[in-house]
Amino acid sequence: MLTRRLPLILPLLALPSLIACGPQQAAQEPPPPLTPAAINAVVKSPGVKREALARAVDHLFSAPETAETRAVLVLHDGKIVAERYGPGYHENTRFVSWSMAKTVTGVLIGLLVADGRLRLDESAPVPAWQRPGDPRGEITLRQLLQMRSGLRHTEAGDPVYESDEVRMLFLDGRDAMAAHAEAQPLEAEPGRQWEYSSNTTVILADLAARALTPSNDAAERRRVAGDYLRSRLFDPLGMKSIVPEYDAAGTLVGGSLMHATARDWAKFGEFLRNQGSVKGAQLVPAGWIEFMTTANPRNPGYGAQTWLNRPQPGDKATPFPGAPRSAFSMNGHLGQFVLVSPDQGLTIVRLGRTLDGEHEPVRQAIGKIATLFPRRAAN
Repeated sequence: MLTRRLPLILPLLALPSLIACGPQQAAQEPPPPLTPAAINAVVKSPGVKREALARAVDHLFSAPETAETRAVLVLHDGKIVAERYGPGYHENTRFVSWSMAKTVTGVLIGLLVADGRLRLDESAPVPAWQRPGDPRGEITLRQLLQMRSGLRHTEAGDPVYESDEVRMLFLDGRDAMAAHAEAQPLEAEPGRQWEYSSNTTVILADLAARALTPSNDAAERRRVAGDYLRSRLFDPLGMKSIVPEYDAAGTLVGGSLMHATARDWAKFGEFLRNQGSVKGAQLVPAGWIEFMTTANPRNPGYGAQTWLNRPQPGDKATPFPGAPRSAFSMNGHLGQFVLVSPDQGLTIVRLGRTLDGEHEPVRQAIGKIATLFPRRAAN
């Protein structure tokens, strides 16, 4: 009788061990093979495990939650170790900066301060603010750079057409953006509170034009700003593709509208990583880059026209998990990011179209790439 039951009993006796080992076996199953596009996007000797880097980059293109990635570049010690583009995009495609342009404008102001044309801690020379008794005359250049002006502003409001940056860029302020931004009254004492503002950066761009020419002619303002940027910054960096936009008054749309290839955005990130120098030439004082990447008094996660990899007020998590707290970034609408990590010799560019409010998976994926690269030993 027992021998007849053995064929039925033995499989049942084996079930607990099968159940126990099943998940372990599943966990040990190799990941699916990488596509040729994924593996070929990484150089043969990237300085880290090639397959791991290829998978981390591929995640930005293949995972639904990180869609839509259009370009990724990873530079380590100044060399491209990974480069990949989505369908319809390539190394000659110009990608719009959106708010990554703010960091470029911040460097432009640094050049003018180094030249003695602007002063960091004096009243910002906006003509409309210089009338006797106007409290806006107390706003300094430093406060504008650190988003602490106190000017009334609502960024990305609801409904969208009532957002101040939308009104400035596309509606009633579009022909004279700086004048529109500079006309706003104070809602707080200058320096007291931090508020992210695209309009503030256009004010900075207006100050740059005024520092370069007394003319109010739009064509002249475009010419002098363009020549200065090209000769002092873009040409030395080799950023041949970059095309900045200007409004009808000849003011650089310095908060949001510059167009350049992914490689040129990477060059700018490398310039920041190297403390304002390129090929041994110091284009802007190293101290200015340090200022831009140092937490300001009202927001530990923001410097001057540059984001820091530190929690925003009220948050606990860093924006790019896995990247050092010393890292910083250029961020733009719809998920444009250039993450710079000097402690790792690393610059990561991600460009694409991911709706605002859905950027966390993209940031996490960029942070995952950063975790693959070791930090340098402290000197």
